Order: sequence, then structure tokens, then C-alpha cells
Amino acid sequence: MTGSDTHRTIDAVWRIESARLIAGLARIVHDVGLAEELAQDALVAALERWPETGVPDNPGAWLMATAKHRAVDLLRRNKRLEHKLEEIGRDVESRQDGAPGFDAVLDDDAIEDDLLRLVFTACHPVLSTEARVALTLRLLGGLTTGEIARAFLAAEPTVAQRIVRAKRTLAKAEVPFEVPPRAELADRLSSVLEVVYLVFNEGYAATAGDDWMRPALCEEALRLGRVLAGLMPKEAEVHGLVGLMEIQASRTRARTGPSGEPVLLLDQDRARWDRLLIRRGLAALDRAEELTGRPGPYALQAAIAACHARARTPEETDWARIAALYAALARRTPSPVVELNRAAALAMAFGPAVGLELADELAAEPSLKDYHLLPSVRGDLLAKLDRFDEAREEFERAASLTRNERERALLLDRAAACGRATASP
Repeated sequence: MTGSDTHRTIDAVWRIESARLIAGLARIVHDVGLAEELAQDALVAALERWPETGVPDNPGAWLMATAKHRAVDLLRRNKRLEHKLEEIGRDVESRQDGAPGFDAVLDDDAIEDDLLRLVFTACHPVLSTEARVALTLRLLGGLTTGEIARAFLAAEPTVAQRIVRAKRTLAKAEVPFEVPPRAELADRLSSVLEVVYLVFNEGYAATAGDDWMRPALCEEALRLGRVLAGLMPKEAEVHGLVGLMEIQASRTRARTGPSGEPVLLLDQDRARWDRLLIRRGLAALDRAEELTGRPGPYALQAAIAACHARARTPEETDWARIAALYAALARRTPSPVVELNRAAALAMAFGPAVGLELADELAAEPSLKDYHLLPSVRGDLLAKLDRFDEAREEFERAASLTRNERERALLLDRAAACGRATASP
């Protein structure tokens, strides 16, 4: 194996093992930041040694053993952490006595528990949403600071500071490395799912930049969601979110044209939709519905996505059901954005005038003042009613509000089309 082959292997091993490694170390040292530093030290050791000795048969175990020894050395040198040294010392002794110790960290069940603790710690409400997203991608996704910065079009120093502050906040707040008690689980799980879906959405429809999509972020969110579903198989909303992401991700190849331009849902070539992802998504939705008689927000959104996935052509889409599902979603989680989506569904089911009536009611909503999709939806409905002058103004306003260059070009094209329609005799 060449040096470059070894480095590629180490990179792949790190992507696979880093979350487990950090999670296992955090359980030992009770400090997520310190656990990450120890894991990074083990990675550096691998980069130094494996090109000469070859990649070991069990690279994850090698990294964990190396990190363990670094932990012992560090704690021995640090008097302030003397009590932790004693704890680790006891663990070492217990291992020598045949009782579970460090090796237990490598046990499959223990790893699953540790990963779950790491998920809930990285997504703790004490952190801002931006910090939760960055820390989750760093600790659970194994992404570098530079990769996270590029994904969210942020400056690398900004992301680095965000991650450092997040770890300090967790330490200062003495956030326990644990899965929350059942009484707190629903609220905390909601925070975790929010982070995963934020990552997915940023990949599915980038808020800014030159690209309409960032598929790598969608893939990372899907991976995190699938891991979470494996760790929490009885939580309906986890399966609902996975179902939603699988079905939406199935459209990835059809969402952009040859030059990277956006292709809207009704214009997409459905033969390019990934049928395997659709099947996985529908299965996850079935699982969510089996687990609860009252679907949550993610399961409802997955059910909406399923309506599109099951329609062989745009004309076969069950828009009345989609409108009803949006109404149910609005009752569960009232939101102007949900209402805007419901307006679009009502327009498809019962005519553009019906949808426009609801969209017009949202025009005075303060939270949608700078939301580009409100004028975009209004422009679409006005164009369908042949009110092209008003539609053009709405598309131009939407274009001025979006920060995504691909979306801006699409909206300006639609505005120009409305202008040509106005000029036609």
C-alpha cells in the first residue's frame, strides 16, 4: 500500500470511527472537548505510524487503545484532574481483574449508548442552534472545521471559534454526558431532530452561494438520521424524519439541470428519482405510523413527501390529501411557513384563487417580511390567474430577497416570462 493509499484509508477510518471514539472517551473523561483532543491525538499517532507498520486489523480498537494511553498520561500530568486519574486507574485495575473497563468502551452495546449520549450532548439546548449544528458535524460527522465552514459558507475562524465556545459552554454548564431522563426526552429529542433536519435542509436548498444544492450535507444528515433511528428504534418521530429525508433525497438527481440550474418539483423527470431511497423512505414512514396513532410534525411532512413519491406523474398527485396533511401539520406546529405551503397545496387542489386568498393573509405576517418564498408563491399564483404585472413584481421582489444565486436567476427568469406575457397581444 502506498503512502497516499494509507492516508486515504486513515481518512476513511476516521470518518467511520471518530464519533464512536469521541463518545467512548467522553464516557471515560466526562468532558467532550477533552475527549475530542484525545481522539485527535490518536489520529496523529496513526498518521505517523501506520504508513510504516500498516493499517492494523482493528483500526478502531487501535485508536481507542492509543487514546486511552494518552488520557492516562495527560491526567497524570494534570493535578487538577487528579480525581479523574483515580477513576481511570480504577478502570484499568478492574480490567486487569477481568471486570469491564476500557475494553468495555469497544463493546457494541456500550458504543451505541455512548453515541446516543454524544448526540444529546452535542445538541444540548444550552448551545445556540449554530453551535449545535457545528458541534454535531464535527463530533458525529467527523467533518473538519474547514469542511463545515465551506458547507455553510462561513469563515473558517468563525466556525472554529463557534466550536471552541460550544465545548467551553458545555464544560462550564457541566452538561452531563448522558441520555436525558424520560421526562425530558421529548424536548431534547426535538432539539436533536431539529439539528439533523437543519443540516439536511441546508444541503437540499442552500440558503446562499452559487449552488442550488449541497448533496454532501444531505448525505451526512441522512447518515446521522439512520444512526439515530438505529439507536432509538421506538421513537416514531425519528423514523418520521428519516422517512422525510430519504424521500426528499430521492429527488436529488432531478432537482438540477445540466448547468446546475434548479428544476422545480412539477418539472422534474421522475424517472431520475431514486426508487431505492423512496422505498426506504416509505418503509420508515410506515414504521413511524406503526409506533404512534398521532403522527408528529416529521411524520406528517414525510406523508406529504410520500404523496409526491407515489404519483407517477404530476397530474396523479393527490393535492387534496396534501392540503389536508398541511392542515394537520398546522394544528400540530402552527407556523406562517406551514400556512404558506398549505396555500400552495390548496391552489393545486382547488384553484389558484383559493391559494392566493390564504397567501394574501400572510402578507402582513412580520416573520415573513424578508422571506423570499412568500412573494415567490404569490407570484406563481398570480401568474396562474393571468395577473402577470403583479406576478412579475412579486418574482422580482423574491429575487431581491434570496441569497442563492441559482434561485435568484430562476426567479428573474420567471419575472421576465411574466413581462413577455404582459406584452403579448
